[in-house]
Amino acid sequence: SSGINAEWPLRPGYFEGNTGVMGDVEATQEVSNEPDYKRLHAYSLVRNTDMDDEMLSEAIDTAVTACDKFPENLESAAQMLKQAMDTKFGPSWHAVIGEGFGFEITYEVKNLLYMFHAGAYSICLWKCA
Repeated sequence: SSGINAEWPLRPGYFEGNTGVMGDVEATQEVSNEPDYKRLHAYSLVRNTDMDDEMLSEAIDTAVTACDKFPENLESAAQMLKQAMDTKFGPSWHAVIGEGFGFEITYEVKNLLYMFHAGAYSICLWKCA
């Protein structure tokens, strides 16, 4: 017995240009340079809110649009969000978009949204006259 398993079937051309599972995994890793937590949290997550459904839907849509439009300039994204909410629901909206911040605010009841977007951004939106 030579130790070679003669019954194991080798397909012709198996080792020539094989793009099997390992090749696919490597290609996937090369294409996606983002950290795992960003890929896992590619959705919006509302952490705290007391808004009614219509206002909440509008605020989330506008916040996501602003973050996607200005991914490298969060100040512009916050400004866009604030202006859209001022126009739609009256003045005195405030918006903060960023990473790693804390806050203690006074706000009008039924006018607060604290959410996470794309695993990277925290968004705090509130109205205070």
